[in-house]
Amino acid sequence: MGVTTVTEMTDGVLHTLFRTEQGGHEQVVLCQDRATGLKAVIAIHSTALGPALGGTRFHAYASDEEAVRDALNLSRGMSYKNAMAGLGLGGGKAVIIGDPDVIKTEELLEAYGRFVESLGGRYVTACDVGTFVADMDVVARETRWATGRSPENGGAGDSSVLTAYGVFQGMRASAQHLWGDPTLRGRKVGVAGVGKVGHYLVEHLLEDGAEVVITDVRQESVQRILDKHPGKVTAVADTDALIRVEGLDIYAPCALGGALNDETVPALTATIVCGAANNQLAHPGIEKDLADRGILYAPDYVVNAGGVIQVADELHGFDFDRCKVQATKIFDTTLEIFARAKADGIPPAAAADRIAEQRMADGRRTLPVTAS
Repeated sequence: MGVTTVTEMTDGVLHTLFRTEQGGHEQVVLCQDRATGLKAVIAIHSTALGPALGGTRFHAYASDEEAVRDALNLSRGMSYKNAMAGLGLGGGKAVIIGDPDVIKTEELLEAYGRFVESLGGRYVTACDVGTFVADMDVVARETRWATGRSPENGGAGDSSVLTAYGVFQGMRASAQHLWGDPTLRGRKVGVAGVGKVGHYLVEHLLEDGAEVVITDVRQESVQRILDKHPGKVTAVADTDALIRVEGLDIYAPCALGGALNDETVPALTATIVCGAANNQLAHPGIEKDLADRGILYAPDYVVNAGGVIQVADELHGFDFDRCKVQATKIFDTTLEIFARAKADGIPPAAAADRIAEQRMADGRRTLPVTAS
């Protein structure tokens, strides 16, 4: 087992870490266990408000540098998400490099758990893309700092349940702000990605009376919903087709990041964007492009915080009803951000950033001072 520090990263990653707004991380660790094939990155962006909490993504990246950049971006987003959710936790994220369908084993996950444990509680992990409740049960064999475990192992189970519920609350708030009514009845909503979170979101939308259009790169995920709700859901070939659906009111990106970019934003027919995916804005400036087109953007890390609310509660002894009450507050938080954006004359994404950054700054000021 070996650990590589940030000083051994490539110059490109070092530039991001030390010299750009996307950097500013407290700690980045590269982890390797050759016996199991584990290659992982654990990025701790901030512990100003408490231990850094964020999931572990298991993905076949095009390059190791791309994996590190993803960990940096995702962990930074977790700092903002946890600050806005009022959890008293900082932000971190981890990625395991490789195709989980090929290399994931219990031995690899146990090795990863030992690395998490070695950080002494500075980083608390959970599920993300490519990792599941059963995986966290395995990771937890080697560390106290794994959440998102099964109820049988003292955990909260599938955090996708409250992630979807929180996104639904964000949609209701967006509808309230734009149309004066929080219901989605009669609204056409396009959901891109109907896997772990998206299929729960579809259930909320149908229950509220929305017209739902879906797509997913996995046809089996689409078919599962079509079979469950025959005649009530429409499917299109891909995201490119979905964003162009005539009469679309809300677009919900619920897959990987970067969904809002220079190609998709000009083509969007929806007037609201509110989805579960992390890091939806492909680069700085996209939030202004959305605003210039009159598209209301509900910041991703605000509306998708239901899952982190759920797993964070494991640290205090899990209570689902308590978590749901907290996730319901995403409705009010989203409205608060829209009001701040209007008052300051800035896009909602910038307004959310200002609020989160102030909370983190206040947290740093309250940290105890120790003698050197």
